[in-house]
Amino acid sequence: MAMFRRSPGSVTPFRQRREELARREAELRDGLEKLERMIAEAPRAARRRQEELSVRARDSRLNASVEQDKRYRNDAKSTSRRRPLRKERREGRLLFLVLVIAIAVVVIWLMSHLHF
Repeated sequence: MAMFRRSPGSVTPFRQRREELARREAELRDGLEKLERMIAEAPRAARRRQEELSVRARDSRLNASVEQDKRYRNDAKSTSRRRPLRKERREGRLLFLVLVIAIAVVVIWLMSHLHF
């Protein structure tokens, strides 16, 4: 009885799977190292970003002037209407409701007294 042997260069499914797993393990290790470096650098990066933001905020406060603010302009170019504030809108809706109720009361009173 002759046994068929594979040649040493042939790739078995088991060896192929083992090589694939080894390759994925190497990729995961690289990814893990990269994430560990990012975690180690995070506090320094956050500190740098905080310093940049504070410098930018300080500069913008120093450069701010009332003339640049559009709210305080009084020139002919600013013809755009300002949007009503929430308080004004609420008061307007309340006034509308009161007027509708008043008209309804007047109509009911007229209907009952004039017998239409």
